[in-house]
Amino acid sequence: MPPILNAQSVTKQFGATPLFQNISFTVEDGDRIGLIGPNGAGKSTLLALLAGQVEPDTGELAVRKRARAAYVPQDSRFAPGLNVRQVLENALVATHVNENEREGRLRELAGRTGFDDLDAEAASLSGGWRKRLAIMEALIGAPDVLLLDEPTNHLDLAGIEWLEELLANASFAVVTVSHDRYFLESTSTQIIELNRVFAEGLLRVKGTFSRFLEEKQAYLESQTRQQESLRNRVRTEIEWLRRGPKARTTKSKARIDTANAMIGKLAAMDTRTSVNFAGIDFEASERKTKRLVEFEGVACAVPEGENATDQPTLPSQTANPAQARLLFEGFNFILTAGMKVGLVGPNGSGKTTLLRLLRGEVEPAQGAIRRAEALRLVYLSQLRELDDSLTLRRALAPEGDGVNYQGRTIHVASWASRFLFTSEQLNQPVRNLSGGERARVLIAKLMLEPADVLLLDEPTNDLDLATLEILEDNLLEFPGALVLVTHDRYMLNRVSTIVLGLDGHGQIGRFADYAQWEDWLAEQQSAQSPPTRTAKQTDSGNAAGPAKKKLSYLEAREYATIEQRVEASDERLATARDRVEDPDIATDADALQQALAELDAAQLESDDLYARWAELSEKASGAGSGA
Repeated sequence: MPPILNAQSVTKQFGATPLFQNISFTVEDGDRIGLIGPNGAGKSTLLALLAGQVEPDTGELAVRKRARAAYVPQDSRFAPGLNVRQVLENALVATHVNENEREGRLRELAGRTGFDDLDAEAASLSGGWRKRLAIMEALIGAPDVLLLDEPTNHLDLAGIEWLEELLANASFAVVTVSHDRYFLESTSTQIIELNRVFAEGLLRVKGTFSRFLEEKQAYLESQTRQQESLRNRVRTEIEWLRRGPKARTTKSKARIDTANAMIGKLAAMDTRTSVNFAGIDFEASERKTKRLVEFEGVACAVPEGENATDQPTLPSQTANPAQARLLFEGFNFILTAGMKVGLVGPNGSGKTTLLRLLRGEVEPAQGAIRRAEALRLVYLSQLRELDDSLTLRRALAPEGDGVNYQGRTIHVASWASRFLFTSEQLNQPVRNLSGGERARVLIAKLMLEPADVLLLDEPTNDLDLATLEILEDNLLEFPGALVLVTHDRYMLNRVSTIVLGLDGHGQIGRFADYAQWEDWLAEQQSAQSPPTRTAKQTDSGNAAGPAKKKLSYLEAREYATIEQRVEASDERLATARDRVEDPDIATDADALQQALAELDAAQLESDDLYARWAELSEKASGAGSGA
């Protein structure tokens, strides 16, 4: 059977520079393709091309007869006044579903997607629920291939897990543009990276995302060897040319032609394989204060029906406090320098509101928040707010042709190039920038502000994988405190030293990592769930009854490395004990106090790891015996 979609030798460019050139891309039945690549490589454009939304400049797209492609773009918008039912009914009509089957199809999909209120206005839904509705709208016509552009950007963690389960059980092919590494790992059976660094413009590898990383590394190493071999041959030919060969003989002419061809090939390869990375490096203040922010018995709420990401009206400020919805209460927490806090929870549970409390934008309904004197907080909003009328030059350097970074002046062109912008882009308006480019502009602005505390709300949205890794490395090295709201589970596990989980019902739990939060949430939902499965339970991804006794995907990854983590913890504990017993330290009161504190911390870490190891081992053995 022919492919569902077959794009052959397609090229697309905006302006003088092609996004991609002469690439070929096929989608077969059953394919689960993760499409990745650097910002500006043309991933979204290629997806729109496959959906028939964009025409290629050259090349052609062939669609199998009677095959249907459903496309869900990054930004899901609906006309004002339409409710959920009307959106879906319009989709049923547009896809020519038999009238007798429409109501059953609608209710079946609504249940799978978690919608229990079909009368809700579509345009007023949160970003996550609009994304669910857009996916539901795409699925209602039973497509042969589903094309998803950054579907996890607006979904909360429960929504991401819902989508993973949906795609795992799908009968249709899927092509997903995403930078969520865990999502790619669990939903893709092959990865395609769109990148000029590859000779054919892309690299396609069958297997998981982790398998792709191995194959890509091998490819790049082979390419480097070929490049070095060619460079050595070109060096030899240049030496021969410098000796002034006579071009009269046929043999000499052929060698001169060959030498020039090799020089051109090497130049093209050097241009293609030169890779630039964003220079992200947040500047920390020189503050010596350890305690930065202290929460004592803090409570916060919003009026019933109001989204927690909106400006909250607190119970003490409402005419009828009894109608307020509690986000959390009795919250006690101390944020100290060096702490890396990950905030997780369903959409509307109060993560962004907690950031606003930290910033002092709103006051708690109860309790107190104490901040260190002259505390400097730097905040990255998930809204990517930029003045679209500004040029890139003015957005990066509002008051001149340079910026002051870490005590020295840098010209705006050099500052722009650090974030992968060209000098030609400086006079273009920021409204022309992609989502990833807008994110880099905001990061560039934030880096100019020395910070005691970094508050990052969904910083991973729209950033490519290379930039994400650089951002993670910088956050790990940042000496101040970090509070991070993200649905990127990989970043949470890599960067966070503590996870605060909001359950959306007034509780905040404190956890060592995301896996512990996931287990706790499953237990909470299991205890609260009635025997009958409802749409809301479908949405959270947990059925009624006891929590699963087998390892989840994240737990399996954790279990694979926990023995090494335990061994490393044992070494740190032994080192800490040796320091306490060191005679030089034992006679120095200050040094001894610090060594004892380090010993306590190492012992606590060791105890937690051994407890977690035992818990995972029990689950692993349970899964094995039940297989």
